[in-house]
Parts: sequence; C-alpha cells; structure tokens
Amino acid sequence: MNVLPLVLYAAAGAAYALHFARRQPQAGRTATTLLLFAALTHTFVIGMQTMEVRHVPFANPSNAISTSVWLLTLSYLYIELTTDERSMGVFILPIVIALQIVPALYPGAETFDPVLDSPWFWVHVSSLLFAYASFALAGVFGLTYMLQFKEIKKKHLGYLYTRLPSLQVLDAMNSRAVAVGWLFLTAGVVVGAVWTAQARGVAPDDPNLQAMALSDPKIFVAVLTWAVYSFAMLARRTMGWTGRRAAWLSALGFAIVLLNFLPISYFVTTSHTFQ
Repeated sequence: MNVLPLVLYAAAGAAYALHFARRQPQAGRTATTLLLFAALTHTFVIGMQTMEVRHVPFANPSNAISTSVWLLTLSYLYIELTTDERSMGVFILPIVIALQIVPALYPGAETFDPVLDSPWFWVHVSSLLFAYASFALAGVFGLTYMLQFKEIKKKHLGYLYTRLPSLQVLDAMNSRAVAVGWLFLTAGVVVGAVWTAQARGVAPDDPNLQAMALSDPKIFVAVLTWAVYSFAMLARRTMGWTGRRAAWLSALGFAIVLLNFLPISYFVTTSHTFQ
C-alpha cells in the first residue's frame, strides 16, 4: 500500500522541480495540489493499516519511517500554505521520496508485543516521529541557507538567489523548526523513560526492557541528538550562533537523526526490537 503514496510524492517532486526551474504559478499550484493529494492518500493508507492491525502502525521500522514521512509532508504543507512560499518543495520532496522508498520496497510485518500496549508508548513514539519530521525541515532550511549564503558571498546574484527565500527568512524558519523538534524530542525521551520504568514493572522478565540503557545504540544516538539540538538552541540564545553556524548544526543534527532512523534501525541489534 505504500507504493501509491511514493508514486504521488514522485509526481509532486517533479512538479516542484518544474516550478523551481521556471517559476510558473500554474506549475506551483499543480505541485501543491499533487502533494495535498499524496498526503491524503498516505493518510488513507495509514488509516487502513491502523484498522488492519488495530493500533497505529509504527511498531516496525518501515512503518515508523512511513509515518514520519507523512508527518514531514503535513508539516511542510502547513509551512507552504501559511507562507505561500513553494521554493522549498524542491528540497523537501527528495527527502520524502527517498524515505518513502524504504517502506514501499520493504514493508515488513506489523506484529505487536503486548508490552507495547500502553498510552505512554504511543506518546513516546509519536513525539519522536514528529520531532524527526521537524528536524528534517530544519536540516533542509539550514542547507538552503548555506546555498543562498554562498550565492551572495560570490556577489553573483543569479539562479538560486532569485528563487530561494532571504537569509533572514531561512534562519527564522530553521530556528522555529529546531525549537518545535526539540520540544517533541524532549517529551519523547522523557515519556520513553517513564514508559520503560512502568513496563518493567508489568513485564519484569522481558529481555528487551531489561536491555534498555544508554549503552543501547538507538537510545545513545537519541540522547546524542537531543544534546546536539539543545546546544544549538543554547548557542543561538547565549552565544549568538545564528546564520551559518545554526545552519551547520541543523544539518549535523539531521544527519544523526538519519543514522538512528535507517542504519541503526535496520542493521544494528537494539533493545527496541519488539517483534
């Protein structure tokens, strides 16, 4: 079922590329319409999967990625529709498409361990996925800030300069996305600790619960991500790290997020395997 959203995201990505290249209003409206249709289709797919397994489908890595793609798309659409700025779509959609390829090709089986049947668990995972979606936006804003900065530094205001938002706008968008992501990441980490303590009381013999500690790669990288973005926010407010420095920190943080989301989830044995 994840193939259809992928096809629609690819079509929207092509429309955004055409709009970025030609700056035609009609191409921009077409791109937004396609992305809205893709998001609605993805919503339907996630809803069908939820009805099938009787819980939100992110207990396996592929479905977690699919849900995160959906949240990233909705977050970007909110920004686009509230700012009427479509130029960022050409940078966001490649990430959406690349991530959606994983659940489309490797859907996995959505099994469910009874120990996960807790509101704390769902809040924990939902908060982290929303945080990762926000950090993806921040990473793209940071990278496009650097592209725009280099264009201005060369004193050759050409192709990108006429198509990208100003440095001030990109920095502000980056700051807001980092702040929102940090809030949800903090909530996800705290709720995860509460859920683990509660679940250990319910299932004291579960080996996965007993193995949950900072030495677990997934937990360690999540905490490292929190530390990077905490420093980014602190540095912005107390050390004046805005602009390029903030952009690089956003890009670094998102690279760490992708490390936790893909290689660790699929190729490293962690205590988070409840299947």
